[in-house]
Amino acid sequence: MKDSQINNTIIGGGLTGLTLAYYLKKGGKKVNIIEKSSRVGGVIDTVTQNGFTFEKGPNTGIIGSSELVELFDDLKGKVDVEIANSTANNRWIWKDGTWYSLPSGLISAVSTPLFRLKDKFRVLGEPLRKPGINPDETIAELVKRRLGTSFLNYAVDPFISGIYAGDPNTLVTRYALPKLYNLEQTYGSFIRGAFKKRNEPKTEIEKRVSKEVFSVKGGLNQLIRVLKESIGDENIYLNATDLKVNKLAKGFSTSFNNWNNQQVEVVSENVITTINGDQLHAILPFVSDHLLLPISDLKYARVVQVIACFNVWKGAKLNAFGGLIPSIEKRNMLGVLFPSSIFKGRAPEKGAVLSIFMGGVKKQIIFEKSDEELREIALSEIRDTLKNSDKPDELHIYRYSRAIPQYDVSSGARFDAIDRIQDQHMGLILAGNIRDGIGIADRVKQAKQIALSLLT
Repeated sequence: MKDSQINNTIIGGGLTGLTLAYYLKKGGKKVNIIEKSSRVGGVIDTVTQNGFTFEKGPNTGIIGSSELVELFDDLKGKVDVEIANSTANNRWIWKDGTWYSLPSGLISAVSTPLFRLKDKFRVLGEPLRKPGINPDETIAELVKRRLGTSFLNYAVDPFISGIYAGDPNTLVTRYALPKLYNLEQTYGSFIRGAFKKRNEPKTEIEKRVSKEVFSVKGGLNQLIRVLKESIGDENIYLNATDLKVNKLAKGFSTSFNNWNNQQVEVVSENVITTINGDQLHAILPFVSDHLLLPISDLKYARVVQVIACFNVWKGAKLNAFGGLIPSIEKRNMLGVLFPSSIFKGRAPEKGAVLSIFMGGVKKQIIFEKSDEELREIALSEIRDTLKNSDKPDELHIYRYSRAIPQYDVSSGARFDAIDRIQDQHMGLILAGNIRDGIGIADRVKQAKQIALSLLT
């Protein structure tokens, strides 16, 4: 079976691929998505059962880009964005057997036991320190230089665990946290830069980039469902196997076997990949191994997510977005989120849903443990940190061997390789979280920008 009337072939049906296809189709282009699994959405997957609603992948997003605001505007009436309640502003950090709220203002920053007195005074001098000169400075090096060790241990380290499941000693600031890097490089200081950024003129759409925590009523799968319906089932191939892209004199030929083991060939002007870096070698035989190596060698954090559901919660009051565990505390979880505390209808009225994350770069051995061992670890963490010895009414374990890419010092070579490949093979675009960030807002931003470039 052959289809030769396609403008754009998108490989990978996660959020990036779906958003890209949505905007290309909206712009009048014919588009196909080719997905290896039996569903679209990638790691976004909502489960609703027995009175509980929980996410198997990302639990929330941040209203962090104008492109995300615009997408929700475009889907208005079809997707109901749900902004987390004010409880989400409370973030817990574990120290010496107790949860402490992460400071949210000057008074709490002065009084918190999370940071050393020496470092609290050190913050006062942060605006006076010179910007760093090492472009490959790690997050840990940057924070210790500008704020002090206790801020690294009890603020930034758990923050990095929560976002990247990574190690601030290896993640490079300009790649992993480019906005933070640019604050120092542009304004000379985090504090001075934050004040100046706040006072800079903004467009109407930029004013709506609120940085609020959000989900979608009914779960993030509702966003995936609406995008899928807008694109059309006829433009989506699922269960694709033996995928290969070949370069033609003009355009590309993409061949694969469909769900019925029937070979399909799609000829298109452009091919956009949104898949993991280690999968590119197998599907792009015309690209040299030398160029692909910095991309295929991208390191990923392995993460275990445990969902614990309680019809009646008898533990500590869950009046927070969740809690993060600093590495220095040497516990077996990276952190725990309380989605039922910040969104309505995620659990029975007196119940709770906990989303526990384990593993990551610093605790890779946990990924190798059996389900029973993981269950016991999760229950132990709930008992010790949240004061609940009851067994959950439901407990689900999900493993992600390539959960989150690590934007370390190798990222520069990866980005250079992507640019060189795209320059050598016009019409081939390498997208997804191998570049441009890992969050929901990042994925939507990248997808829309690529769509605009292909529509002009």
